[in-house]
Amino acid sequence: MSKRNYPYIPNSDPAIQAEMLKFIGAKSVDELIEQNIPKDLLMKEPLKLPDPYPAECDLVRHVSSILDKDKTANEMTCFLGAGCYNRYVPAMVDEVVNRSEFLSAYAGEPYEDHGRFQACFEYESMMAELLDCEVVNVPNYDGAQAAGTTLRMATRVTKRDEVLIPATLNPDVAEAVKTYLHPDVKVTTVNYSSETGRMCLKDLKSKLTDKTAAVMVMNPNFFGIVEEESQQIADMAHAAGALFIVYAEPSTLGVMKPPFQYGADLACGDIQGLGIHMNYGGGVGGYMAAKDRPELVREYPSRLFGLAPTSAGEWGFGDVLWNRTSFAVRDHAKEFVGTHAALWSIGAAVYLASLGPQGMKELGTTILQRCALLRRKLAGIPGLTVCPLSGAPFEEFIVRFDKKTVAEVNEALLKKNILGGFDLSASYPELGQCELLCVTERTAPEDMDRLAAALREILA
Repeated sequence: MSKRNYPYIPNSDPAIQAEMLKFIGAKSVDELIEQNIPKDLLMKEPLKLPDPYPAECDLVRHVSSILDKDKTANEMTCFLGAGCYNRYVPAMVDEVVNRSEFLSAYAGEPYEDHGRFQACFEYESMMAELLDCEVVNVPNYDGAQAAGTTLRMATRVTKRDEVLIPATLNPDVAEAVKTYLHPDVKVTTVNYSSETGRMCLKDLKSKLTDKTAAVMVMNPNFFGIVEEESQQIADMAHAAGALFIVYAEPSTLGVMKPPFQYGADLACGDIQGLGIHMNYGGGVGGYMAAKDRPELVREYPSRLFGLAPTSAGEWGFGDVLWNRTSFAVRDHAKEFVGTHAALWSIGAAVYLASLGPQGMKELGTTILQRCALLRRKLAGIPGLTVCPLSGAPFEEFIVRFDKKTVAEVNEALLKKNILGGFDLSASYPELGQCELLCVTERTAPEDMDRLAAALREILA
């Protein structure tokens, strides 16, 4: 039991705790805890907490002094991506998502939550237009969960129990997928070409069987390389009776062909790049997309919002095929659906509406051009190999250090206020000391010059 009173921690006053313990007939708080938590898991000594601040302003000053030690991508030059991107978020997005009727809304029903339902419907519509399909769900928790769910959907549609995922899938997503499908779905990894960095079609062919429910590609893949043979992969999957699933970064689709134009049955991914701040790795939301095929739509476990005329001659927004969700059938549902990331769908909707088709095209074009410019600025630096794999990159590309480790280089860059790329050496040791550099529309030419000068000095 605490011997100090922390005014901002409820019931921390020793006298109040003693009164409560006397009322319930317990001698100490430890007596209550030990009934449920094994003794070997309990702390053996009190937490080393500082003396409490009696005034709120003093507490705020203390916590702020700790937080001020942190640096964000706004204060640094950032070249880190790998699934969470330093995109510019228009002020309009923050203005809308911070409105109380959106920020505080939870689930609601069509008859009392009109604005949020319509906003989610507009998000789904714009995502469907971007992806060139008809059906998009209200967001999952993140892209990893969306990937796991689409793969499980494929197993239910095909009545098969094995899926193929690429070795170039984001390692965090791959681990989440394996966990989500365990133990009843076998997950097999398809290797990548050591020359191009794209999926190895020969390895894919050897692993496709009559038990394969789905083949997934990430496009662009984790190396930032465009999977130019995606149509061939789709054809191979379909010939084997499997579905073809594309994990696609939606912010690239202003210039890249959408998945459903090269054979995708399902698409999934993360929407963080659509106007959502990095927020120390989140918030994030996942999307799942499909053509209007009944056998696929019936397998969606998550909410789908639709538009329908009312008896009063107006338009109403509500759930589509409600009886397929866990809200309706509870313990008999295909998958459980809980809290979704509706707030981020509203942010993404505002982002897409503010940019429009032309803005998305300009975004993609800008990133492609700046990525090419950075590769050119880094070319020729001694001790550095740019793009050791020959596949065409989009917004991220690999560099390899010949004489130093990625950890050493990134530590030196950090001292120069530069946030280096993602270290690939742990997940892909066969590549050597390689890192993944990311370019967004916020990466200015002067940022590239700073990185190039810093690397020349560090690698000298």
